[in-house]
Amino acid sequence: MKKIIITCLCILIAGNAFSQTLNSKRLDSLFTLLEKNNKYMGSIAISENGKTIYTKSIGFDDVASSKKSSINTKYRIGSISKTFTATLIFKAIEENKINLNQTIDKYFPTVKNSKTITISNLLNHRSGIHDFTRNEDYLSWNTQFQSKAKMIERIAAGEIDFEPDTKSEYCNSNYVLLSFILEDVYKKPFGEILAQKITKPLQLKNTYAGKKISLENNECYSYTSDNGKWKKENETDMSIPAGAGAVVSNPTDLNLFLEGLFAGKVVSIAHLNQMKTIKDKYGMGIFEFPYFERKSYGHPGAIDGFRSVASYFPNEKLALSITSNGIIYDNNSILLCALSSYFNKPFKMPVFDIVSVTEETLNLYTGNYGSSQIPFKINISKKDNTLIAQATGQPSFPLESTAINVFKFDAAGIVLEFNSEKSEMTLKQGGKEFLFKKE
Repeated sequence: MKKIIITCLCILIAGNAFSQTLNSKRLDSLFTLLEKNNKYMGSIAISENGKTIYTKSIGFDDVASSKKSSINTKYRIGSISKTFTATLIFKAIEENKINLNQTIDKYFPTVKNSKTITISNLLNHRSGIHDFTRNEDYLSWNTQFQSKAKMIERIAAGEIDFEPDTKSEYCNSNYVLLSFILEDVYKKPFGEILAQKITKPLQLKNTYAGKKISLENNECYSYTSDNGKWKKENETDMSIPAGAGAVVSNPTDLNLFLEGLFAGKVVSIAHLNQMKTIKDKYGMGIFEFPYFERKSYGHPGAIDGFRSVASYFPNEKLALSITSNGIIYDNNSILLCALSSYFNKPFKMPVFDIVSVTEETLNLYTGNYGSSQIPFKINISKKDNTLIAQATGQPSFPLESTAINVFKFDAAGIVLEFNSEKSEMTLKQGGKEFLFKKE
């Protein structure tokens, strides 16, 4: 489950040199800097050949009581849940309970196009079913329990976004329905199926279907930044995301899961290969992340104030997972630091000093900007001597100045560089640059 400010344009980027010696001092320095400046709360684990070679945790499980996080803290992992759900679907296929090409009308006769939508279409986001998390009223009921019947009713009420198997579009509804199919064929709740088929066999002691957050169970609350202070986020009721986003875990367990999955310990290698086959950007519960000539496989996740990512490099047998419950500095930049530390590439440490810019100069940068490279436009406005950016259809966010013409938003790894003489603005994110012209 995720709502993001500007879609991350590139999950992983870096270099092509290789080293099996992790520069742990670099990672330690980054986390010390983030903790000192109160820019991040979360945990990371890195493993190689099945052995953990680095872990770190900073921040708080509960800011109000100053309960510190640890490597044992468990986080809501959002859409990484989809990788678990897709794995369970292939497990059900191996046990001859379902097949990829069967239509879903048997389970959901009220869902539009259910007679032509297949389980395969749900897995790789080619169903055309509308994503209920994009509904305007979603945040008015997402903290309240929803029965399975009510969730099916909500999903069935949505309009069809496109005809089945004609295109791909990321959709949480797909994986909620997949988890209901699993419950139907196994006659058990999703959490019990998850435990029986994955977490117990792989000895994942910190991974399960979540309920209400429990600090006593080493779980943590999530937070967003409010003028540099952590503001506690509301809790999505876990009856809603189900197999699309209701799993709780931590980085060490996520690495163990990916290692077990890619070793053929959960489903066959043939079925794993189906999961990681990309069609129009999406696999079946798995994304492909390029890292120069290398490829890793995994999934990002976001729910409430939680952000996470899990990634596995099969050739290097390298697993990296990050789970966070409060970000001002984005997970993608932390991943880049971790990968550069492993593959022996340069990494530029963040600078958190803020430069004062006059109101007259800020006025030069305000306006609407468009680009021929990407479809959305960005409006730059000013409030209380602070620049505010808002992309088409997205929430607004404040910018911090690092130079007289350079501004950043660390939570999404965004840098905006202005050239008022040319009426231009350059967006930098994920190692990519996009030129915008003032309209």
